Amino acid sequence: MIKKLAFALLFSASLLQAQEEVKINTSKVQIGDVLEIGTSKRMDYKHINFPRANFIIKRGGLANYKGLKGDRVVVTAIETNKDGSTKIKIKRKDGGRFFGSHTVVSADINNALAAGELLMN
Repeated sequence: MIKKLAFALLFSASLLQAQEEVKINTSKVQIGDVLEIGTSKRMDYKHINFPRANFIIKRGGLANYKGLKGDRVVVTAIETNKDGSTKIKIKRKDGGRFFGSHTVVSADINNALAAGELLMN
């Protein structure tokens, strides 16, 4: 019982420390900063709000999520929600469209940085 309690306390302390590190990184993000799209563990990105494939296809684009890796994006807006999460809007640095159909998408910066979906340069 004591071992389980000690493990739980240690785990929660390390989790809080990791969350503090992510918050420190997100406070450095400003409008105009350039980020890079990283890889996603899933086929679709969980913390970057890319449109679903059917919406991309309806607007004449190609739903190729694998082609996003390495694309450089610019932060165009930053919003802090009531729950403390920070949402950003990003567009491609080269001026192109995501999937050939969408110019701007949003992302949860805290979770996207922690998951490696967005990388700071």
